[in-house]
Amino acid sequence: MSPAQYDLIVIGFGAAGLAATVTYAEATADRAEPTRIAVLERSAEQDRGGATRWTGAFLRVDEQRRLDTDWPDRVQRAAGGLADDGYMRLLEQETPATLKFIEDRGVELAFDEFPLPHTFEAGKPSMTPPCAPRGGGASIVEALASRIENDPRVDIRYQTEALRLSVAEDGTVDGVLVRGADGRTERLAGRAVVLACGGFQGNAEMLTRYLGQNACDLPLIAPGIANNRGDGLRMALELGADTAGQFDGIHAEPVDRRTDKADAVLYGYPTGIFLNSKLERFFDEGKDTWDNTFEHIGFEIWRNQDQEAYWIADAKTLAIPGIMNSLLSDVPPEQADTLGELAHKLGVDAEQLEKSVAEFNAAVGPGEFDHTRLDGKSTVGLTPPKSNWATPLDTAPFIGVPVTAAICFTYGGLRTDLNGRVVTGNGTPIPGLYAAGEITGLFYHEYPPATSVLRSLTFGRLAAQHIATQG
Repeated sequence: MSPAQYDLIVIGFGAAGLAATVTYAEATADRAEPTRIAVLERSAEQDRGGATRWTGAFLRVDEQRRLDTDWPDRVQRAAGGLADDGYMRLLEQETPATLKFIEDRGVELAFDEFPLPHTFEAGKPSMTPPCAPRGGGASIVEALASRIENDPRVDIRYQTEALRLSVAEDGTVDGVLVRGADGRTERLAGRAVVLACGGFQGNAEMLTRYLGQNACDLPLIAPGIANNRGDGLRMALELGADTAGQFDGIHAEPVDRRTDKADAVLYGYPTGIFLNSKLERFFDEGKDTWDNTFEHIGFEIWRNQDQEAYWIADAKTLAIPGIMNSLLSDVPPEQADTLGELAHKLGVDAEQLEKSVAEFNAAVGPGEFDHTRLDGKSTVGLTPPKSNWATPLDTAPFIGVPVTAAICFTYGGLRTDLNGRVVTGNGTPIPGLYAAGEITGLFYHEYPPATSVLRSLTFGRLAAQHIATQG
């Protein structure tokens, strides 16, 4: 039996895959011969959307829909010059068009107040309300999915795994071998294939291969990323594709370990302190704004603190307007009138907790506490120091959250050109093969945040535009 024939096969149903599918479907809508598109999604329909579905999807843009002007340089500074500068400059150029693309298709962007400063605006600490889609990443998934669900040209195949890319005699990628929910395999023929199926954070074997010891201890920040198993990376590497990004680098975040809620991140930690399993401080919580430190804290908790930490604060943090909007757990912090009572609720040693807090309090230097800026209020003679927002934890009620680190995505991935074409080690595009989103590598040493969904949408859209121009 001859394989099903498609003009485009998209692997993945998150931001990158949906942007590619919608863009291509719209670009080819007026063709005399109707195009056919297959979208492959490993999950069941109710769980569709990969990582995008579960994220709050902060967007590092201003109200004019422009990317933070410092972001490309910020990435390059962290990467030591290893990141693809052309990719980042194109993202900066295309950001307004990308946001118009989703807004025109029903996604509402909101600029809501946030209780602590960030550096999303020209790289400088600011209380400017950050941007995010109303309803988070799920709103992007549903808005874009609604554009293709009833399109007779689009065949959405749920519970379908991509196993292997097929290649014509001249080296052109011309289809995909897939496995359906019944376990049977089938070859789909396609003029072009877009890999948009995320990184390898859902694959413990690959994590261990690249990250090393204890990679298996990293919980997933959301259930959807369990389907990001590195399939696209594996299939492309089999064809000689090149890579980019740091393969032993990950974006990990500090999350509340009392809950299974997706994306239960503690962004509002800078005004308190972190303690490890020995109830000792291990990180400068005020080193920088939360957006520049939360990944480092997450990685430290996993790599060096045995996945166990406790965030402790007091009434001064609770008094910050809107602070609970920065603690994304569905379980409120433990709260008590004394540190001893808080220790009991957290299941830790009361005497050691009181000792560590007393040592911190005694080291707090002079100055006025101001949560809206880097206030310079620091500790003196304490290791590690607290460089900003060091205020004594001495006012009831005391609050605490037991924390662990959860993996969000991996850094290492495929290298592409600026049209989204997957390239070989010498930069030659592999005909018919494209990639977009977190499957493509970019970051080294650090992920300056609020751009993952943005780059997925942008390069999914650009890849589809290029495919549509090829006939």
